Amino acid sequence: MKASAIRYLIDAGPLVGALSSRDQWHAWSVGVVATLDEPVFTTEIVFGEACHLLGLERPAILVLIRMVEEKRLNLIPVWSDHGDRASALLRHYPQMDAGDASLVVLSERFPKAKIITTDVRDFTVYRRFRNEPLPLIHP
Repeated sequence: MKASAIRYLIDAGPLVGALSSRDQWHAWSVGVVATLDEPVFTTEIVFGEACHLLGLERPAILVLIRMVEEKRLNLIPVWSDHGDRASALLRHYPQMDAGDASLVVLSERFPKAKIITTDVRDFTVYRRFRNEPLPLIHP
């Protein structure tokens, strides 16, 4: 996939927020997702994290799966091809989880893409290419 074709990467928080009216970021997430007129991209581990966070909200999980089926949400594998970079990030940032590492790797692969996240505390600390702040869309 061409790097210029990917403009938005999305974290688990906004996915959960958009689909769960009980989430603290529901209104913000719905507003952001509604403004996007193109597919968004994430990783399989972030998709799994979102499903886990939705818990027993089965209808919301099914909507998330339908988004993948309809190509509105595209999953990009990271670990098989870029696991070494993700592992290096995890070693460098002790508080980082595997989903965050996978999004930073995608941000390095697709440098024009903005990361949509509710996790401002962590994503403002992380750096791509060792010293460059991540381009974020956040509350």
